[in-house]
Amino acid sequence: MPQISIDVQLSTLPNGPGVYQFYDADEKILYVGKAKNLKKRVSSYFTKNHEYGKTRVLVKKIRKIKHIVVPTESDALLLENNLIKKYRPRYNVLLKDDKSYPWICIKNERFPRIFPTRKLIKDGSEYYGPYTSMKTVRTLLDLVKSVYPLRTCNYDLSQEKIENGKYKVCLEFHLGNCKGPCEDLQSAEEYHAQIDDIREIIKGNFKSSLHYFKKEMKSLAAEMRFEEAQRIKDKIEVLESYQVKSTIVNPKINNVDVFSIISDESHAYINFLQLSHGSIIRSHTLEIKKKLNETDEELLALAITEIRQRFNSQSRELYLPFEVTVEEGIRVTVPKLGDKKKIVDLSERNARFYRQERFKQIKIVDPDRHTNRIMAQMKKDLRLSEEPRHIECFDNSNIQGSNPVAACVVFKDGKPSKKDYRHFNIKTVEGPDDFASMEEVVFRRYKRLLAEDEPLPQLIVIDGGKGQLSSALKSLDVLGLRGKIAIVGIAKRLEEIYFPEDPIPLYLDKRSESLKIIQQLRNEAHRFGITFHRKKRSKAAINSELESIEGIGEKTAEELLKNFKSVKRIKEATIENLAKTVGMAKAKKIYETFH
Repeated sequence: MPQISIDVQLSTLPNGPGVYQFYDADEKILYVGKAKNLKKRVSSYFTKNHEYGKTRVLVKKIRKIKHIVVPTESDALLLENNLIKKYRPRYNVLLKDDKSYPWICIKNERFPRIFPTRKLIKDGSEYYGPYTSMKTVRTLLDLVKSVYPLRTCNYDLSQEKIENGKYKVCLEFHLGNCKGPCEDLQSAEEYHAQIDDIREIIKGNFKSSLHYFKKEMKSLAAEMRFEEAQRIKDKIEVLESYQVKSTIVNPKINNVDVFSIISDESHAYINFLQLSHGSIIRSHTLEIKKKLNETDEELLALAITEIRQRFNSQSRELYLPFEVTVEEGIRVTVPKLGDKKKIVDLSERNARFYRQERFKQIKIVDPDRHTNRIMAQMKKDLRLSEEPRHIECFDNSNIQGSNPVAACVVFKDGKPSKKDYRHFNIKTVEGPDDFASMEEVVFRRYKRLLAEDEPLPQLIVIDGGKGQLSSALKSLDVLGLRGKIAIVGIAKRLEEIYFPEDPIPLYLDKRSESLKIIQQLRNEAHRFGITFHRKKRSKAAINSELESIEGIGEKTAEELLKNFKSVKRIKEATIENLAKTVGMAKAKKIYETFH
């Protein structure tokens, strides 16, 4: 069958909701997406001018379009998620988490055992979870075992075998950790009543257990059985202590899933909190690798579906930072204030902390990825046409009268390249004139780079506001570099970023990594310039002290310092030692001056 053109394939698409799949010439799946209106959404790929490079590449490769029609948009969301997991198309986001998570199993037995497991066996047993760490599971099971005595053996405790006396109680019975159902010392009814309470505790509801134990404690106290009452009281305290640690929101908030998202140029981090009876019973953060510049709305919708499936969530209400499409029958709340808003903020904080931890890990394990991410972020934040792999920053703000200097520091791939740092003695400017000095050093720096055919930076940062930026631009105009190198100024007071010919400054987020790099550049240029300025000023002061002696000029002073290393040693030297450097006549004058 001949290849059908894309235009023909587009013309036959339906207008309803569904899932579309793009294939290349080799019938390899490239991308899976969902749509409210298949025809409009898929056609947009071929009619829009895509700014994002990967989308343009994707569109060029598409040779075949398949689609699946579904009743609603929420059905499309579920199907899209399943197809992405099944086929893992190259241009779809990458859900970076394939771990096997632990569950708590209540075994389908006459006297159920409770234990952790990573395997789900369909034998009628109940499974709670999955949990994001085994530590959480063990904490819960330790809590349960400290409150309820349960069997740990794997005997078949059928009524017949117990009545025939097949089993004997073990050490666990004598330690008080089991009530001995194997010898019919505990009834199945009593044991299952415990299991019912344990189910509620695992779900985060301690109310019925606390009510039962308080009632039991009062009853024992009334019968003067104070030791037993004390043991019950200890269990109440264990439960209440655990509940206090886990309750951080309004206890009326029950059976709710909370989601938030933090994203950058290449990745998104979605945090999930599960609430039950006012307690957080689960927290998990999912990392997603972007492929086609997906929006936060698209990524959050995909992550909600994935996480709820993975953790088998039955919650019918979601708290979200903004509206997204979810499956039918689920209520979405976007809180603006109060306890609900606080819990969404907490989720966002968890996502942010997770992102920071990942950055620290990546910086150590994969420095190239860390650098690429920062460069991409700077390109976006500073509206650059290319990534600023080579940045140069100029500072001459410390010029105060004598010994005028300027500094140029160089960053490559976001890190200082100290071998490329340069100092400048101001030559053409009389007096402290920041603007004229900036014009001079920028001209000298790039005139030399052009003459030596050295690579030019992608970004110049000028320490100063509009005035210094305008001065630097004059030099770029003279050299014919205007528009060929991006240039910005940073004003100290409010950390304003100025662009050429734009009177309104840009204010970057104070936590932005782009701003941190620019601040680091500015501070490094300031430090480098100040160090040079002090050294020069100090040298000038020393030379002037020696040159004030009759017959001692600049060259003689430098020769003395070269041999004696300091003015103090010159002062302490004998006439004979001084004469070896400058001759006897000058040695006598120096000696007499200092003695």
